[in-house]
Amino acid sequence: MSRERHALVVSRVVGDVLDPFTPTTELRVYNDGRVLCNGCSMRPSQVVNRPRFEIGGDDFRIFYTLVMVDADAPSPGNPYLREYLHWLVTDIPAGTGTGFGNELVSYESPQPSMGIHRLVLILFRQPARDIVNHPGWRQNFNSREFSQLYSLGPPAAAVYYNCQRESAASGGRRT
Repeated sequence: MSRERHALVVSRVVGDVLDPFTPTTELRVYNDGRVLCNGCSMRPSQVVNRPRFEIGGDDFRIFYTLVMVDADAPSPGNPYLREYLHWLVTDIPAGTGTGFGNELVSYESPQPSMGIHRLVLILFRQPARDIVNHPGWRQNFNSREFSQLYSLGPPAAAVYYNCQRESAASGGRRT
């Protein structure tokens, strides 16, 4: 089992959001030049702008869909809005990244009010171009059902990071 996959299992991303899968494509996610790795911690002020991503491969005839969800909305103790859809980009050619897809749902930066939230970026391989439609809602999005609806199959890759609200303690000393 790869280290990245193991982190998705230990964090319960596999289980709460995804079924077990074997990654088939490389997904690199960046925020302000920093690589986002599984389990890293980010504050809302660090993720105001959408992340940049790069997808492995060199066959431009293969297309992907990127989904970003909050697995813990509105709170980890009561995630009744799970999964909250923060971003949806379709028709991304292999070997490209952020600017080459069709943004169906615009990026909404995470603003957790309590607890540590798992923000999950899931990459699905599309069987064809122009097959995915706007879901019409953000709350109670379901990545598994979305994948089934559009015959996307299991994830090609996934990365998650933790995000929690800003606090005075993390902003430096008070005087």
